[in-house]
Amino acid sequence: TDRFRSRRKFRQVKVAVGVSVSSGLLDLEITTGDVPQDELLELLNSYRAKKSYYRLKDGSYVDLDDQSLELLAELMDSMHVKPKDFVQGKMHLPLYRTLYLNKMLEENDSVYSDRDSRFREMVKEFKTVNDADFDVPESLSKIMRPYQKDGYKWLRTLEAWQFGGILADDMGLGKTLQVIAVLLSARERRDAAVSEGAGVYAVAKAASDASPAEQSTPATSIVVCPASLVYNWCEEFARFAPSLKVMPIVGTQEERLEKIAAYRDYDVLVTSYDLLKRDIHHYEGMEFAYEVIDEAQYIKNHTTAAAKAVKVVKSRYRFALTGTPIENRLSELWSIFDYLMPGFLYPYDTFKKEIETPVVKYKDEQAMKRLQKMTAPFILRRLKGDVLKDLPEKLEEVRYVRLSGEQQKLYDAQVLKMRNVVSAQNAEEFNKSKLAILAELMRVRQICCDPSLCFDSYTGESAKTDACLDLVMSAIDGGHRLLLFSQFTSMLEILQKRLEQEQIPCYTITGATPKQTRLELVKNFNEGTVPVFLISLKAGGVGLNLTGADVVIHYDPWWNVAAQNQATDRAHRIGQTKKVTVFKLIAKNSIEEKILKLQEDKQDLADQVISGETGQLGGMTREELLGLLEV
Repeated sequence: TDRFRSRRKFRQVKVAVGVSVSSGLLDLEITTGDVPQDELLELLNSYRAKKSYYRLKDGSYVDLDDQSLELLAELMDSMHVKPKDFVQGKMHLPLYRTLYLNKMLEENDSVYSDRDSRFREMVKEFKTVNDADFDVPESLSKIMRPYQKDGYKWLRTLEAWQFGGILADDMGLGKTLQVIAVLLSARERRDAAVSEGAGVYAVAKAASDASPAEQSTPATSIVVCPASLVYNWCEEFARFAPSLKVMPIVGTQEERLEKIAAYRDYDVLVTSYDLLKRDIHHYEGMEFAYEVIDEAQYIKNHTTAAAKAVKVVKSRYRFALTGTPIENRLSELWSIFDYLMPGFLYPYDTFKKEIETPVVKYKDEQAMKRLQKMTAPFILRRLKGDVLKDLPEKLEEVRYVRLSGEQQKLYDAQVLKMRNVVSAQNAEEFNKSKLAILAELMRVRQICCDPSLCFDSYTGESAKTDACLDLVMSAIDGGHRLLLFSQFTSMLEILQKRLEQEQIPCYTITGATPKQTRLELVKNFNEGTVPVFLISLKAGGVGLNLTGADVVIHYDPWWNVAAQNQATDRAHRIGQTKKVTVFKLIAKNSIEEKILKLQEDKQDLADQVISGETGQLGGMTREELLGLLEV
């Protein structure tokens, strides 16, 4: 009332925040004007209790409807400042709180804040990442698209300030290439420092306030990914950074341990989540420059052995790659940040209480905004729609898989059988037996796809089937819908069963599917939400308009460019509003890889081998066939 106001003295909380960066920490100093620091906690408790006023010990009152108090409450809660430190007004916080703190200060104009030059420098660098002075390695400058160069600069900016981050670009946008550019740059900077003798790398590190220990960053890095992607990473390194020495950590336990022990001889080790957790105790005492985890959703459950293993590995810099959105999977987000920057999202019990439960259970917008403000600087996600002008009409990628175990033994046995038969034949015998040879060649290709296509009793693993399922699930998690082509209808049956086991619905069209049923399935797919359409080569080459899909997988490409493009164009055609990503699954060191290389030079021969037709097979010599069977 007016009478109350006229008789009582009111004070305003005049908050001033001073921030500075030193010795790898964020120093924070808070003053509150006429309000005594020792009464600040009780005052904030009254504010949180939604009271209108707080009475100070001297009898004066503070109006609690004050924006400054909102800032102080958020500061204390989100920064997890100890009450004792808060009352004293001086705090030391992890450097990764800097960007969040700046966001809070920018949103509270009434608060006076004094920021030192290092603080301002960091904030500026993260606001102008695209203009950062980090040169892309010369060998990649003409290969990388503009948005990929921006991603590279973002990763380098994180590195410069000793932060980790999640590169969450959509499937097909080249996350692997952006990371390879960073690792190649690190190697080139080390080489430059050695050759110049002036410590160029050390000077660059010193510029970001690095300690002497940080200036001597280890030379070897490690990439952890699903087993189906180990060799794909190796192929990408060979393609984009052939100067880097890369070693896949695969094979028997003895072979793996021998490679791990010699880790200093390589620039990059590539291992799988499964093998890392088996071998983790052999990594003790090792320190890597970078640790990169691909398909980071593999550590979404922080209690698993895989999640614990990647967090045990010692490294100076940590990055995570994922093509799936993570905003709505908060426990997954917590686990990834626990790997990147332990403590950033608090202990899990605290995170669950303060953020996850309020957001998921009560749709708490304030908790969600708090999480977004904290994590946004450390997550980079671009969708295809965001970078359309930088993309070709369709994105194409060869995804390599490596046969192993029983599948590799069956493949080797079948190839050896064929080589022995063909080698023993003279030219006349070879020409007479071409039909039988083609049948045996088809068995080689089927073993690459899945040995159970040839052997009813086979119960072992299929590397390509596993890799295909990984790719499908990753695409679905990213909100994509797929067309999956195979020329073997029995292969489609196997894939359908695997999808059913994962509770993934799908449609299937083969040569036996009636025309009217095909039309109904196509209409249902384009208008519905079923994520996968399995299609056989003969049934799916023409006449289908499936623009509801934006990912195409060729399980066993038939290497006839025209036929393959016809199949791809079921999705990539008039009416398609999204960029289409095309994957070819190829068994490494197999006949599939050989024929892939023949695609341009000897297209006719490749078509004949794949189709099984004998039209011009007379043109293939014994030597050419034996060449196909070489490893």
